[in-house]
Amino acid sequence: MAREAAEKPPEEILSLWKREQAQLKALLVEQDTEAWQRDPAFSGLQRVGGVDLSFVKGDSASACASLVVLSYPELEVVYEDCSMVNLTAPYMSGFLAFREVPFLVDAVQRLQEKEPHMVPQVLFVDGNGVLHHRGFGVACHLGILTDLPCIGVAKKLLQVDGLENNAQHKEKIRLLQVEGDTFPLIGGSGTVLGMALKSHSHSSKPLYVSVGHRISLESAVRLTRSCCRFRSPEPVRQADIRSRDYIRRTLGSPRPPPEQERSQKLQKPKVCPKEGWEEPAGEGSPPEAHS
Repeated sequence: MAREAAEKPPEEILSLWKREQAQLKALLVEQDTEAWQRDPAFSGLQRVGGVDLSFVKGDSASACASLVVLSYPELEVVYEDCSMVNLTAPYMSGFLAFREVPFLVDAVQRLQEKEPHMVPQVLFVDGNGVLHHRGFGVACHLGILTDLPCIGVAKKLLQVDGLENNAQHKEKIRLLQVEGDTFPLIGGSGTVLGMALKSHSHSSKPLYVSVGHRISLESAVRLTRSCCRFRSPEPVRQADIRSRDYIRRTLGSPRPPPEQERSQKLQKPKVCPKEGWEEPAGEGSPPEAHS
């Protein structure tokens, strides 16, 4: 999800947003609630979802909201919903949900109404969960409003509760040698806010995984790793790819030349650049079914 700075909301709006976050946070569940979450092989898990917003380049208000559902463990896209939206709430760090979540909730509700048998059993969100200024990020917000298990997966460390992207943190990243290696993100309060995960052997940058809703951190990290063909979890990656493609098709932007079609997944579409979802060096394009 691309973020662009905007004018700071009035203090009364911020107060309302903080109050709503606190009220919703009281409903947060940070433990496993489903049998499949406690199974070592996630037996019983059949559908995983991903959401994303891609912005029109140069326009911080026009975006495409995308929801995809993939089969598990095959990770084949079985449902997608993309729609152009106009964001009216300003962006401010710590309050991303008030800008973006309403459109993602709408996408989930459309799926529940049209094809309830396709509703995902868990949602991956490009953003943070409890790793947040007030312990209630976009993944928590979406989880509460949809009542679905949610996992927050961020590309950059949100520096809260004493967490810093300093030399010590970078040294811990350097020590992540093997795919699946992790280290806990322990705040100054002593709370484990999430985990840094080396999600792919070819990626030098970790993902920052945190609980969104109705799943434990241990299960969230295991499932994130199992859904990564590249650095990012496939549900979020596919939501990103498809939202960008939808913008191109909707706005009439030209597609890449034919000779570039095969490698399209490995390129960053010229919509609004997003940091961190780069594919690992040396990896070929995945099967055509996942384009």
